[in-house]
Amino acid sequence: MRLNEVSFSDVKPIDGYGPGFFRVGGEAIEGAVCVGPNGVRAWGGFDDSASLIELVDQVDVLFIGTGGETAHVPAALRDPLEEAGLGVEAMNSPAAARTYNVLISEGRRVAVALLPV
Repeated sequence: MRLNEVSFSDVKPIDGYGPGFFRVGGEAIEGAVCVGPNGVRAWGGFDDSASLIELVDQVDVLFIGTGGETAHVPAALRDPLEEAGLGVEAMNSPAAARTYNVLISEGRRVAVALLPV
C-alpha cells in the first residue's frame, strides 16, 4: 500500500466536529463556522448571507452544511448567493466538511459554511 501526503497550502482543513463545535486546523470553534480562503470565522447561520457573498470572487463553490441532517437551504439565503454568482451545494455538515477537505486537497477554490451537529 502506498500513502500520499496531502498538502493544504494556505487553507485549513476541518479536522473534526462534535456537538456544537468544529475543529479547524487544530483549533476548536464553537457554533456555526465559515471556512475558506480567507481563513476561519464565525457564521451567523441561514440569516447571514452577507458574509458568504464576500466569497464570490474567491471560490467557485460554497458548500453549506445544514447540521446533522440534510435540509434545504432557505430561499432567503440561497437566492442572494446564486444571484451573486456563487454556486451553492447543501448537504449535512459532516458530508460538507469531508467534501471540502477532499476538494482543498486537490487545490480547488471552495469554501464551506457549517451549522453545528
